Amino acid sequence: MSGSEAALRADQIVVGRRLRVSGTVQGVGFRWFVCSVARELGLQGWVRNLRSGQVEVLVWGAQPQVVALIHHVSLGPPHARVDALEVEDSAERTVGFDQRPTI
Repeated sequence: MSGSEAALRADQIVVGRRLRVSGTVQGVGFRWFVCSVARELGLQGWVRNLRSGQVEVLVWGAQPQVVALIHHVSLGPPHARVDALEVEDSAERTVGFDQRPTI
């Protein structure tokens, strides 16, 4: 068990989600915003721009915190406009929360 998993209480449900965000989400500080909120919530994962103009987020952690991040992502930072948010389950796990290169 990793240190981040050990930090979770035994009674917490751990979930993983992959998000795809569409709208005005590049060039507006969206990745920085997601990293900041995710770290504040104690979540693990990553965020990256897609060449399609979308932003992709992988997040995992305690279910209430993941739900909170999804809510923040649906609103975005001040200069963003979120037109669509796709959410799917994900089994992928990472340590820390960082920005990845555009793909």
